[in-house]
Amino acid sequence: MSSVAVTAQTAGPAAARAAARRRARKSSGGTRRAGWIVYTLLGITLLISAFPLYFTLLLGSSDPVEISRNAVPQWLPDTSLFTQFATVISSTQINFWTALTNSLIIAVLVSASVVLFSTLAGYSFAKLRFRGRGPLLVFVIATMAVPTQLGVIPLYILMTDLHWIGKLQAVIVPALVTAFGVFWMTQYLSESLPYELIEAARVDGASMIRTFWSIALPAARPAAAMLGLFTFVQQWTNFFWPSIVLNSNNPTLPLVVKSLQSNYFVDYSLVMGGVFLVTLPLLIIFIFVGKQLVAGIMQGAVKG
Repeated sequence: MSSVAVTAQTAGPAAARAAARRRARKSSGGTRRAGWIVYTLLGITLLISAFPLYFTLLLGSSDPVEISRNAVPQWLPDTSLFTQFATVISSTQINFWTALTNSLIIAVLVSASVVLFSTLAGYSFAKLRFRGRGPLLVFVIATMAVPTQLGVIPLYILMTDLHWIGKLQAVIVPALVTAFGVFWMTQYLSESLPYELIEAARVDGASMIRTFWSIALPAARPAAAMLGLFTFVQQWTNFFWPSIVLNSNNPTLPLVVKSLQSNYFVDYSLVMGGVFLVTLPLLIIFIFVGKQLVAGIMQGAVKG
């Protein structure tokens, strides 16, 4: 006889139903569906986050004269937005396709490099024992407190001596590894990778590189995917350093958007059209990759 039936005989039907509900919650992992308050707050947050993009579409669909007369010239975007897209792409004053290619090369190479080197360094700090490991990790983390602007002048002098001004390597090489990436992967591997797996691989005769490639890298995949996505977005939208070392003949997409502004008149509809074109690849990436990234993080967070 089940415990629910025994409860029904001894404590009554109401207690039996309560016991059945508790057992159902326990069997489902103790999870329950969020209430309307949670969904309302999430909806409000989503609307606030999407409003800048919506406002960009509105300005891109409007006429400059209408924008000067009214801050919100219309409530829904129209087909004139595609005209702005075509103007930005076919403009002879900017190198749109060159900028798109440069931004893609920089973002992909830097993201892959940061993920690889940060995972290597994170694995070393998290699971290897060597002298000075603690102070060296503290030094790496402390570099995040140094403002980027302090290193611009010596870095620019170095790029000048290497004759890299105006070339993509001046943007790629300084960003090949980041202190944040090392810290991120160190913290993740410290919690998610047991020493027993590393010891088992070493007992089986695996070398250090083989252990990293077959054991540590698959375990770090969720955190590495998030780090790669963050780095890609950061490099895709990076304006400060490329505006210093690159020129109009070899620009990136943020520099192209900046060049859409003239000296005496700013066509906000054209600029907003360029801003949306720059943002569109990121939106596509988040739509197709976001669900897999969240699923990977949740899977990596499960304790076995």
